[in-house]
Amino acid sequence: MNVTATLIGQLIVFSILIWFIKAVLWEPVINTLEDRKKRIADGLAASEKGMKDQELAAENAKHAIKEAKQAAAEIIAQAKARDTQMIEEAKNKAVEEADRVIAGAQAEIDQEVNRAKDSLRTQVSALAVAGASKILGKEVDANAHKAALKELIEQI
Repeated sequence: MNVTATLIGQLIVFSILIWFIKAVLWEPVINTLEDRKKRIADGLAASEKGMKDQELAAENAKHAIKEAKQAAAEIIAQAKARDTQMIEEAKNKAVEEADRVIAGAQAEIDQEVNRAKDSLRTQVSALAVAGASKILGKEVDANAHKAALKELIEQI
């Protein structure tokens, strides 16, 4: 056997082996590695986007909470103002009602005083007629001396 023929045979076999490895094994492994590299890059990009979205959502949540607190504070202030207004209205109504009751009671008292005065005047006039009749020794006619009695009642 000749060394040159062996060397040429080994070169041919080695070339076929390299072509086989490149065609059958190397290309699929490279494609798989590139796909994996692409998936990892996509995953990292999605992760970064998710982090940004999370930060944005946290900022939006803080803003929404701040707005909700402001709205709650406004509602509480409005409720307190309405409460104060209702209390003032109730006080005013109570004062008006008390004034009305006092005015009614005062009118009733005035009527009673006038009735009592009229009753006293009538009794005083009767007593005056009785006293005058005893002093004079005769009966005084109330109808006959009506004008004098009226003047006496007005003085009393």
